[in-house]
Amino acid sequence: MWRKAALVALLALALGYLYHTNPKLQEPVLRLITQSIPQSLFSSQHEHNTANLEESISRAWDALITAPARQWGRIAVGVNACIDVVVSGVKLLQALALDPGSGQDHDVLHSKEDLKEAFIHYMERGAAAERFFSDKEVFQRIARAAAEYPGAQVYVGGNAALIGQKLASYPELVVLLCGPIGPKLHELLDEQIVVPPQSLQETDEYHLILEYKAGEQWGRIQAPQANRFIFSHDVSNGEMSTLETFVASLEEFQPGLVVLSGLHMMEGMGRELWENRLKEFVLAISDVRNEAPIHLELASMTDRDYMSIITKEQVLPMVNSIGLNEQELLFLSQAGGGPHSDLHSWNGIPDVGRVSDILLWILEQHGRADLDSEAHLTRIHFHTLAYHVLATVDGHWGNQRGAVAAGARIASSQACGLQAVDVSKVELKAPLSFYSSFSEPKERLVLDPSNPVTVWRRGNVSFHLSPVLICKQPLRTVGLGDAISAEGLIYSEIVPQLHSDD
Repeated sequence: MWRKAALVALLALALGYLYHTNPKLQEPVLRLITQSIPQSLFSSQHEHNTANLEESISRAWDALITAPARQWGRIAVGVNACIDVVVSGVKLLQALALDPGSGQDHDVLHSKEDLKEAFIHYMERGAAAERFFSDKEVFQRIARAAAEYPGAQVYVGGNAALIGQKLASYPELVVLLCGPIGPKLHELLDEQIVVPPQSLQETDEYHLILEYKAGEQWGRIQAPQANRFIFSHDVSNGEMSTLETFVASLEEFQPGLVVLSGLHMMEGMGRELWENRLKEFVLAISDVRNEAPIHLELASMTDRDYMSIITKEQVLPMVNSIGLNEQELLFLSQAGGGPHSDLHSWNGIPDVGRVSDILLWILEQHGRADLDSEAHLTRIHFHTLAYHVLATVDGHWGNQRGAVAAGARIASSQACGLQAVDVSKVELKAPLSFYSSFSEPKERLVLDPSNPVTVWRRGNVSFHLSPVLICKQPLRTVGLGDAISAEGLIYSEIVPQLHSDD
C-alpha cells in the first residue's frame, strides 16, 4: 500500500513541475500517465475517500443527535392498522400465472391484469406506490396465494401501527394505538402499546407488499432501485372506521402529541364518502388540536380531486406537522398548482432547490409562514431515499438539527436490518452541493460530512437537510417512512406559544 501512496505522491510532484515549466505538456502527459497506471490504484483511492465520507457522517450523527430539553411522555397514534404480507412481487405475479408486459398506472385496481400493469409501471421507475383493489373475492384469492408463498413474511402494517411500534421501542414513552386491530395484529404489537377495547375486531385487515430488489428483472423491465408496491381491499381502514373511537379515547389518555394517518386509504372509496368523512375528520381533529399538537403522516395518493379536497377542507392547516415523501410532495404541488407542478415526476434524486420551493409554498399557502395566518401547520418532515429535509416556521419547533439527523440515521440502519449504521453496508448518494431554491435568488450550499446537517433560511422558515447513508442491500423497505417520521418526532420539541389564539 505504501508503494502505491509513494507513486501517487511522485506523480503529483511531476505534474506540478510540468504545470509550472510547460503547461502545454500537461494534458498529453497526464493522459499517458493515467493510461499506464492500473485503474485499481485510482478506484481504490476513490473507494477509500467515499468510505471516509460515510464514516465521517455516521460519527457526526452520533454526536449531533441529542434528546430535546422537553420530551413527550404520552403519544396517541391512529387510525390505520393492518397485517402486512411481504413477498417478492415478481415471484408472486409469476405464481398467479401472469406474464410480463408493458406497465400502466391505475388509480384503482379492478383485476389481476391491472395489478400486473401497475406493478410493472412502478417497478420500472423504482418508485413506491399504494393502491386499492376493488374486487374483494379476487383480492382474497391473491392474499391467500401470497400468505402461502414460500418465504412470505407477516408483519405489523399500516402507518399508525408502524409508527406506534417504533415509538414503543422507547420504554419511557406511553403509546396509545387505535385502528382496526384483529387478533393476529394484536398478538404482533409491542406489549407496551395501549389498545382501546373498542378498536379490537374479530378479523384482521391484510395488505400485500410486493417487493423488488435493485437490478431485479422481469421481462424487459429492470428495477433501478429496491422498493415496493402495496395493495389491499381494506374497507375498515378505507372508511377510517375507528376515528371516533380514537378521538373518544384521547380524553382519558391525555396525550402530549397526537399522530394521525390513514387519509390515503379513503381514496378508493368514492367521492361521496371522501367529502362526508373529511368534514367529520376536520371536526374531530379541531377538538383534538386544542389539547395537543397533531402530526399528520401522508401516503401515496393519485386522485388530484381528493388531494384538493384535503387541502380545501382545511385538513393541512388544522395540523401542526406533516410527514411525506417525494411523490407525495410533488403530487400536493400538482393538485394545488404550486411550484414545479409542471413536472410529471422526479428524474432521479429530487433537486433540493425544487423541494425547498414546494416546502416553502406549502407553509405559506397552508401553514403559518405568514405571521397573520390562523393556520397551525409549522413543520414539514420531507424524506426521500438520498436525503431528508425538515422545514419549520421559526419560533415553533426546537432540536430540529438533531431530529432530521435522527430520521436519516434510522433510515440507514433499519433498511439494513441493523440497530446501528454499518458504514461498510451503506453508500452516500446525496448531492455534495446544491442550491436553496430552483428559481428565486438562490444560495449555493455545500454538504460538510463532519457537520452533515445543512441549514438555510427563507423568510421566517428554516430548512435542515441531512444526507442519508443508503443501504446497499436493503432487507426491508416497508415502514421506513413511518420509522423516519416517528424518530424525527421523538427528537423534536414544540415551543409553547405565549400569545397563541389556539
